[in-house]
Amino acid sequence: MSTTPPVLAAELAQAWADIQRHHPELPDLAAPESLIGESSSACGAELSFERLLHEAVHGIAASRGVRDTSRAGRYHNRRFLAIAEELGLDHPEEPHPSSGFSLVTLNPEARKRYRPTMERLQRALKAHTAATTADTARSFRGPAARHGSSGGGVRVKAVCDCGRNVRVVPSVLAQAPIVCGGCGKPFRIPEAVGAGVG
Repeated sequence: MSTTPPVLAAELAQAWADIQRHHPELPDLAAPESLIGESSSACGAELSFERLLHEAVHGIAASRGVRDTSRAGRYHNRRFLAIAEELGLDHPEEPHPSSGFSLVTLNPEARKRYRPTMERLQRALKAHTAATTADTARSFRGPAARHGSSGGGVRVKAVCDCGRNVRVVPSVLAQAPIVCGGCGKPFRIPEAVGAGVG
């Protein structure tokens, strides 16, 4: 078993702490390992220091009680942009139609300030990639790894007889029942409710 993921998690935590030194209101990063392997087209698919700084913008927005996104977190608004500028991120003149101002990049001053942090994180990311690539080549990791998925997918509404509902990937619900904590009955995906309604 590789020790690289804990090393990478530690480097992510250290990089976050480096950002906190310049922006003390940034909350602690609860689970650095949650960023490893996570991708978001709105926030950047590749894990990098720039992506970490992007996530820090969301952290500061949360600590200030600022709603910095809409459309289920995909559209990054001008409030996101204002905080991004504080953290040393540049942006395109016009927002992207679906993700708004999410496509931010380090400005030269921030690049200089965080150069040692970026170099350390980049080394850890390269080691992690090398270790996980080698690991995948010699071990079975299940269907999610084979299909390039972390188990995600399109979520649909599953309902319970008591009226509660959850969003779930149908294949996950097919593996075993998900039971309602309120009434003890299983959630189910309704049969195309309202399919004939126009």
